[in-house]
Amino acid sequence: MRFSHFVNEANTGSPVRLALVHGDDALFLDEVLDDAPETLQQLIERGDEELQRVRTHSHVAISQGVELTPIDGLRHASAVLRTPQIIAIGLNYSAHSSELNFKADKAPTVFSLWPNSLTGHGSTTAWPRALSESIDYEAELGVIIGKPAKDVSEADALDYVFGYTVVNDITARDIQYSEAQWSRCKSFDGFTPTGPSVVTRDEVPDPQNLHISTVLDGHLMQDSSTGMMIRSVATLISYLSRSATLQPGTLISTGSPGGAGYSRDPQVFLRDRSTVTVSVEGIGELTTHCRMT
Repeated sequence: MRFSHFVNEANTGSPVRLALVHGDDALFLDEVLDDAPETLQQLIERGDEELQRVRTHSHVAISQGVELTPIDGLRHASAVLRTPQIIAIGLNYSAHSSELNFKADKAPTVFSLWPNSLTGHGSTTAWPRALSESIDYEAELGVIIGKPAKDVSEADALDYVFGYTVVNDITARDIQYSEAQWSRCKSFDGFTPTGPSVVTRDEVPDPQNLHISTVLDGHLMQDSSTGMMIRSVATLISYLSRSATLQPGTLISTGSPGGAGYSRDPQVFLRDRSTVTVSVEGIGELTTHCRMT
């Protein structure tokens, strides 16, 4: 199953609503379910029985010909909302750590992203030119935790995943290199687009066998596979769960492959009116429009 948060494109004041994505259409859960979950976070927190209830009622409604809403008349909100934590993993692909002249340490590089940075597919991310003109893209596989995970083994780790999404870990490189921690340089408003959807784990049999890429203004910039991760999704979940319980709805952004704009000669950065699309095979294509003010 695929879930997205939408707002009505024609009504900017409309509330965010959770929908099941069916092809090019959306089935809003509040139209077919009593006491429907309002957000993906609420759905996850209600547990496996709620997911099964949503699955059953949605299948019946679609099979009976319920009217669906075309997605092209809707606007995406962030695929994850009200998440208890956004955990980012740095330097998890050898090519990326090498091109940035960072050493991939024996332990994962872990930091947090701020919730104000979340935004949706098709949104416009804006930042002041005076703050940075070295804004870079980073295609990443996002992992959403489905149930409390504490001291989880690698063998069992994927059982704790609710689903997967696409993340663009947008980064102000000059600030990244000027500060000892990486949260601020990656947490400007709108610097963590996610989506378009969250895909449940049953649709992704192997998260380490997915093509991942970035296209900036029509040019292919990143072209790799999640199989190139230094530490797999299962390894990361197990590692993080040793020190703290990973709460349901936690988003883990698992690192970016090589091909960053910073490392190119000449360097390539996101500019005013740039359009960048990051993709993960089987999960989706996430587009962001850029404005530098």
